[in-house]
Amino acid sequence: MTLSGIELRYLVNDISKKIDGYYVSNIYGITKDSLLFKFHHPEKSDVLLMLSTFGIWITKVKIEPIEPNKLLKHLRNNLLRFKLKEVKQIGTERIVYLTLSYFEKEFVIVVELFSDGNIIICNNEMKILALSHSINVRHRQLRVGSQYVQPPLDNLDILNMTEKDFEPIRSTSIAVAKWIGKTLGLPRKYIEEITRLAKVESKKKGEDVSNDEIKRLFDSATQIVNNVVSGKHDPEIIRNDEMYVNPISLGGENSEKIASFMDGLDTVFTESIVTKGKTIQSSSFTKKISELETRLGEQTKAIKTVTEKSEKIAIVANSLFGGVSQGISSMDDSKITALLKKNNSEIVKEKGITYLKVEDEKIKIDLNSSLPTTASALFNESKKQKAAIGSIEKLLEKTENELEKVVKKGESAKQVSVTQVRKKNWFERYRWFYTTDGVLAIGGRDSSSNSAIIRKHLQKNDKVFHAEMSGSPFFLLKGDDAATPASLTEVAHATVCFSKVWKEAFYGSSAYWVNPDQVKKGAPSGQSMAKGSFMIEGQRNFVKISSLKMCVAIIKHEESYLLTCGPPSMKNTAVCYAMIEPTGQDMPDVAKRIRYEFLSSNEEIAKPFSIDDFVRVLPAGTCKITESGSGT
Repeated sequence: MTLSGIELRYLVNDISKKIDGYYVSNIYGITKDSLLFKFHHPEKSDVLLMLSTFGIWITKVKIEPIEPNKLLKHLRNNLLRFKLKEVKQIGTERIVYLTLSYFEKEFVIVVELFSDGNIIICNNEMKILALSHSINVRHRQLRVGSQYVQPPLDNLDILNMTEKDFEPIRSTSIAVAKWIGKTLGLPRKYIEEITRLAKVESKKKGEDVSNDEIKRLFDSATQIVNNVVSGKHDPEIIRNDEMYVNPISLGGENSEKIASFMDGLDTVFTESIVTKGKTIQSSSFTKKISELETRLGEQTKAIKTVTEKSEKIAIVANSLFGGVSQGISSMDDSKITALLKKNNSEIVKEKGITYLKVEDEKIKIDLNSSLPTTASALFNESKKQKAAIGSIEKLLEKTENELEKVVKKGESAKQVSVTQVRKKNWFERYRWFYTTDGVLAIGGRDSSSNSAIIRKHLQKNDKVFHAEMSGSPFFLLKGDDAATPASLTEVAHATVCFSKVWKEAFYGSSAYWVNPDQVKKGAPSGQSMAKGSFMIEGQRNFVKISSLKMCVAIIKHEESYLLTCGPPSMKNTAVCYAMIEPTGQDMPDVAKRIRYEFLSSNEEIAKPFSIDDFVRVLPAGTCKITESGSGT
């Protein structure tokens, strides 16, 4: 399926709205032509945006990497934490420009969706830093170090067309449908709908079109363009030999109504990537399987050949023993030739050396030797050939085992892993866990989320927590006016461990809690507060935390499994858990180890969580695993 310019215009507008204010938190290479961007927002759910040489769309799935993408390293080195500043398209050209910025730095990703497609990374002056593939054609050259130049624009600006733009149709003899396609740059499906709505024969010559028909064609074209671009959709998936999606209903066969055009694209394009991935991943195995099957055939043939040789040599040896009873005493006896001929063998000389040739096997003999001596030599050769069969059979067995393993790997390679991205709960953008009493606690990750939980989520029945020392998140114990000592202690414990106390391994720290009316969101007159800071008035209720220990856990929440990190008591309700303490390994190394432990314990439940997910829940700083296992 190919995206049209007006479909791309809608996607650009929709993506701009949905990812406004987001920044790049990670980038994944899927294929050499496709990249997955994970966008994060401190107060909204993450968004996954796929950039490919054939499309750009928001996806609800995560595809495991299929093949290397040469742009990935450059993108990760330069664009992580960059904020999406703008997504734009010039007219209805099939080119998207994504501008990302971070302080004074700015990069532009150009996605070209025509011809073979291209993904181009430029600096703020549109100098090319990296690209999927270079281009050298008559009207432009694209390579690293050159200035990005877009292709010539040759179609009518259909977003601002007027009825007058349709009048040139009457000065041509080409068919109406062909003229519309060439002038407006629209695909066939929209051209057919325009002529159908306008009630104008698509094959009618332009010079035969009346003024009224021109008006109807213009009105129909305007209606379709506006509906597609503005999002006035009635989307459908068409499942024929090729699967594709329409933003508006075009009355095709085998159509299926869908929730949105974006969802339809996600379905169609994801299936396209997966299908291609299966071919890519299995092709190398197919070649290896072919090589092993050829080797297996050669080894089987070798066993048969050697077996036959051994048997024929033994037959000749037996015939020589029989010759003794016929009065033949030596190999130079004149009667020996006839005897050998009966068994397709003969005596030959090469370079002064005498051989007994059996089929194509030559065995060195001495003509002066007796028949029994020569026969014994042949039996020894037969045994030698038979011994070689055992060696070949061992090689054959090894090849069979190798082939079996490669076939299994090839079958596994065809199963491209696609994970449905679960829509996250509102609290998952923060630190969070449930206390022993089943009460939700949420905490800030940084100054922005610290501010958000106080300004947006603090309610009158909550309890507000903060560590005694600076560098602490705010935590809220939600909606429990009569909080138990257990819940209060658990939230205080998490507050201390998620503060800089953890990084410094400062044991014996305390946290305190206050009521919502003690938290002042504005600084006193003449004073200022840093972002994410608030004034606390009145009595503070301190809770001493003697140990620094946290529990990374997967828990069951409603119909889903969630990954979180909280106080040690979470072990009691976890499906999988790992206890951690300060100092030790860096966060990514610990995350890998915990994920491995969870996969070993319950692969089906743990598999959807990536290493990044584990890193995200860990306290900032080094740590070590002290215990892991499965919950009850």
